[in-house]
Amino acid sequence: MNCETCQLKELEVEPREIKDVLRCVLHTIFFHRTLSLVRPKDVDCDFFEITYVQCGLPELEKEVDEKIDQFVVWVKKHPNRSTQVCLSFFDDKNKHPSWFGNKTERIYWEQWFINLHVISPKRHGKSHSSKALTNIGGQALEESSSRRAALESSIHEVLFQIINFANEKKDHIPAIPDRIFNHEISIPISSDSMFGWNTDVLRRVLNSGHPYSL
Repeated sequence: MNCETCQLKELEVEPREIKDVLRCVLHTIFFHRTLSLVRPKDVDCDFFEITYVQCGLPELEKEVDEKIDQFVVWVKKHPNRSTQVCLSFFDDKNKHPSWFGNKTERIYWEQWFINLHVISPKRHGKSHSSKALTNIGGQALEESSSRRAALESSIHEVLFQIINFANEKKDHIPAIPDRIFNHEISIPISSDSMFGWNTDVLRRVLNSGHPYSL
């Protein structure tokens, strides 16, 4: 089975925007890759004028939030760098019986790479002049608004990228299940990593033959 991959456009985010961005992107992917019956619900982003759709599955929302929280902790320890979050879909296949009993093998059929460049908020120099403080404050607000608008536009591009990929790539999807597809969300792990990646994820990347950018 071929494993289709989608490298999403890199998003430049500040730490406080990570949760909002990852929730939006991950839930959009899940919604477009969930073929079982769900109760979709619209969700508004906290920092952006963007509305996305969740599947309405509390256990999935909990899983996504827990992974994002773990990623935020990792980012605090590794600031100002580019990194990836990987959402993989897989199917469990039974291996041939052996003396050690029956074993299952994970067959990965699709992987989504969410690329983030995490930056620290820009700090402006101190000044004792009230006029200078006013000018600095106005400049900072303008720069922040401009950056936020650019990020919002980039998020829209990523959402369209997800929709287009999901609609165009369907032949590799396994038979329709009666539940959400088997999946895993992989994040960088400090104690078991190479270039910030969990070695299990890295091993699958290297063995797949696809030229990923790590």
